[in-house]
Formats: sequence, structure tokens, C-alpha cells
Amino acid sequence: MKQYFSFFRIRFIAGLQYRAAAWAGVVTQFAWGFLSILMYRAFYQSGAENFPMEFSQLTTYIWLQQALLAMFMIWLFDNDIFDSITSGNIAYELCRPCDLYNMWFVKNVATRLSNVLLRCLPIFIVAACLPYPYNISLPADWACGALFFVSLIAGFFLQVSISMVIYISAFYTVSPAGMKILSVTLMEFLSGAVIPIPFFPDAVQTIFNLLPFASMQSTPFLIYTGYTSGADALAAIGVQLFWLVVIYVSGRLLIKHALKKVVVQGG
Repeated sequence: MKQYFSFFRIRFIAGLQYRAAAWAGVVTQFAWGFLSILMYRAFYQSGAENFPMEFSQLTTYIWLQQALLAMFMIWLFDNDIFDSITSGNIAYELCRPCDLYNMWFVKNVATRLSNVLLRCLPIFIVAACLPYPYNISLPADWACGALFFVSLIAGFFLQVSISMVIYISAFYTVSPAGMKILSVTLMEFLSGAVIPIPFFPDAVQTIFNLLPFASMQSTPFLIYTGYTSGADALAAIGVQLFWLVVIYVSGRLLIKHALKKVVVQGG
């Protein structure tokens, strides 16, 4: 356990060094957040009715996306892992007296947490000071706040577990580029990162919510806004925990199988 904490601390501290990049990211996320809100505002003011979410819930959802982007952004990959697999440097990793899967998992957790720590607070503060309904609101009630915290942790670890499966897929391909492009495109759409899932037809929502991708960010954000509450929120967290166990165990089995067949050429 001590060595994994050391890996976490080293990667976390290293991630905190990129402050200029973090501030640039904050500016970009503000711009993207405002553009998204103004776009949806135009739809809400167009005279159409029966929108699935109140506009204040939607703005809160968007600001949560932007503030916690580094925690859930699908395209945040550790290229060192891909390079170590494709170049053969994985041999050095295997010489270390620790579990390879756990080491990569801890590094990914540290990278995402260091990035979100640098970016989230300015976005939360500014978004909270905006006039209603363009601001970020507090959780609908204390129960939603508590369930959001549980769901956020489950969704975060599920996100990392899915990223681990994508890393491990590099053992079975000549180049990881195709898998990265395919996974990012598919997961962004299915996770509610592009369009919130409540805006889809009911039948499509049912399918999306049963897949693991909605459990990453859509579930905790909808719980925070109060769109999902009570028994529905508990059921959604149950789906998150189910997929977390399934994806984590699948990743462990995949890397075990891959390491049995891995061949490193060279002197």
C-alpha cells in the first residue's frame, strides 16, 4: 500500500505544477459553458414546451460539467502508459515489486484529481455569483447533496476503470489511436457529455441509463440538480456500483490475460 501512495503523491504533485495550463483551461471552460447555456436558452425561449429539465437545472448541470471536467473528461489519457506498451518499456514496469493494474489506476486517479483541484474552485465561485437562472444552484435538498457525493465518487472510479480497459486494449492492437478515437466519440455521446440524457426520447434514455457510460457523470449531476431523486437516485447509484464492479473485475482479468502473452523484443 505504501508504494501506491507514493505513486499517487508523485503524480498528484506533478499535476499541480501545470498552473498556467489550468488557468487556460478555466478560461476555455467558462467560454464553453456560457456558449452552451446561451444556446439552450435560445431553445427554451423559442416557444417550445415540455422541456425535460427546468432551465435552472440545466445551467447547474452545465456548470457541474465544466467545473468537474478534469474528473470526467474521457479524452484525458496517460500517453506514457500507451507508449510503455507499444515501445516495450512495459518490461521495466513489470520489474517493479507492485501490481501493474493498481499502479496505473492510482496514477490515473492522481492525474485527474490534481487537474480538477486546480480548475474547479474558480468555476464554482464565478458560476455561483451569476444571476438566476444562469448560475449554479445548491443541491435540491440535503438528501440530494449526500447522494450526489456518493454518486460522484462511484462515477469517478468507474471513469478510471473504463480508462484502464482502454489502456489494456493496447496490448491487443498495433496502435492504440483507433481505440482512443472510437472510445472518446462513443462515450462522450452516451455519457451525456454532449447532450444531457433527459433530452433524448424515453426509450433511448432507458437504454443509455442501463449502459455504464451514463453512470460516469450524468447520474451524479442529475442527482445534484434534483432531476433524479429518492428511490430513482438510489437505483441509479446501484447501477453505478454494479458497473464499477463489472468493469474493474473485467480490467483485472484482461490485464492478467494480456501479461501472460506479452512478448518484449530487444536486447
